[in-house]
Amino acid sequence: MDDGLPGSPARLERERLDLALQASGLAEFEWDIARDIFIVSPRMAALTGLPPGPSAAEGGEYPYRSIHPDDRDRVRGEVREQVEARGAYQVEYRRLRPDDGREVWMRASGLVVRGRGGQAERLIGVLQDITEVKEEEARREALMGELDHRVKNVLAAVQSMANRTARGTTSLSAFVDAFSGRLKAMASANELLTAARWRGAAVADLAAAELGGLAQHQARWTGPELVLSPRAVNALSLALHELAANALKFGALSTPTGRVDLRWRTLPGGGVELIWTETGGPPVTAPGRDGFGLTMLGQVTGRQLNGEVTLDWRPEGLRARITAGAEALAPTPEAPAPAVERVTRGELGDAPAKGDSNLLGLRVLIVEDAALLAMELESALADAGAETVGPAYELAEALQLVEQPLDAAVLDANLNGHMVTPAAERLRARGVPFLFATGYGEAGGAPGGVGAPVIRKPYDVGAVVAAVAQLAGR
Repeated sequence: MDDGLPGSPARLERERLDLALQASGLAEFEWDIARDIFIVSPRMAALTGLPPGPSAAEGGEYPYRSIHPDDRDRVRGEVREQVEARGAYQVEYRRLRPDDGREVWMRASGLVVRGRGGQAERLIGVLQDITEVKEEEARREALMGELDHRVKNVLAAVQSMANRTARGTTSLSAFVDAFSGRLKAMASANELLTAARWRGAAVADLAAAELGGLAQHQARWTGPELVLSPRAVNALSLALHELAANALKFGALSTPTGRVDLRWRTLPGGGVELIWTETGGPPVTAPGRDGFGLTMLGQVTGRQLNGEVTLDWRPEGLRARITAGAEALAPTPEAPAPAVERVTRGELGDAPAKGDSNLLGLRVLIVEDAALLAMELESALADAGAETVGPAYELAEALQLVEQPLDAAVLDANLNGHMVTPAAERLRARGVPFLFATGYGEAGGAPGGVGAPVIRKPYDVGAVVAAVAQLAGR
């Protein structure tokens, strides 16, 4: 019987093996130990750059020649130990292709075939190019390192901001208001950067994030399309927040007739200039001393933008000039990320002010996996007269609690890796109003695709209580 004939069992088996190797990206090889010949298959030749066919194995040394010198001794040792222990091996190493010198990653697996007397006769194996896998691992490690670096920087900045804010305030409530506002400004900047994959953010989006919710009908902003670097985004976001907060307390935004005008333009020598102008508010005088916000504007913002900040305390309203160097500008992406607006109570309509909410007799479900935040929200809802249900920290627990009699619900979008969508859909089916209180930005889309009011973290629990009152018609 001719095993080479079409349709013969041996021929079919060989064809199946070839297809399997091709589909898996594997390349086979063989070392004839008795004759000391190393046989490179055509697939292995294409994968490694070695010449196809038989070559002198040199006592098994031949395949080690093109292994990266830094890996060669390690691979020899691992192969020897594994073969002695179980007659097979699997190793990963870098290989230098002899044809073009490229460095590639390989995974090699081999099995020793022994004769009747137990002596090793052949070693057969397969190779796989895992360069892309290794590069992806390296990218993930680099991203994790960058994430670790950024998280530490953010925590350090938050700690410093908390300390400096505490020094400049005389009461706990004043500290909470000032610190929460600055923290939200940082969150808005981070949300914009995340939406753009940390390539930068547009000045117009920053203006919308800081002014769109604070002064929807009292502020306007205009200027050319300019994208700032991540460092500049964080600096300008905090600067605009400080200017807006000052305007709300003492300036143009403290009265219904006041107006804020923000304009920006590119500078002839590179960089950008922003002019903040307040009109229609109460008479303005320069403060007797600079608090943390003004100190940050005058010192920190200018340095981070490679420019300067000047404040003109004119009687008719504050005028601030902020300049940023050319280094603060980033290339405009071909497909800019959509503008991300800070989601505030305005999304729910004219919600009652904090402290005025009356939730007496309402049963409100809390679904939140951050225990401290859940406790703070529970306390705030209870202070407003609500009977809280939960908190639910897990999705399974939330799905049980949504079946209870409820008047409203506050849902975190993600519970320990599980989207809260099933609980939201069940609430909707029962006709129970709810809102999302989430850390997800616009880049992640609406939580679970379920349309509902959204308040972004970090938030003021008073705003959440007021939003719940709005939902419940209070």
